[in-house]
Amino acid sequence: APGHRDFIKNMITGTSQADCAVLIVAAGTGEFEAGISKNGQTREHALLAFTLGVKQLIVGVNKMDSTEPAYSETRFEEIKKEVSSYIKKIGYNPVAVAFVPFSGWHGDNIIEP
Repeated sequence: APGHRDFIKNMITGTSQADCAVLIVAAGTGEFEAGISKNGQTREHALLAFTLGVKQLIVGVNKMDSTEPAYSETRFEEIKKEVSSYIKKIGYNPVAVAFVPFSGWHGDNIIEP
């Protein structure tokens, strides 16, 4: 569900029928932190997916082109560590979760690595 609270109802409807969830997080400074904060949508969507029975999860880390420096492996690993910590608390096994860095704007790592 794109980042607006008005879409949560649609997210719940779709997720209740899903076998796998793709959780997209923004890598931009401030954007990721807002999503993973106590009332952030990243946390809410991951929790809802698990609660609704979706046991397979993929985490897409978008906007890697907007990190400093662009496509920062350090930033990607920081996000991976923080998301892994949270999803483990709610019941996912982070070792079984694929983390995929990409740039939707540039199309990098979407169709081809």
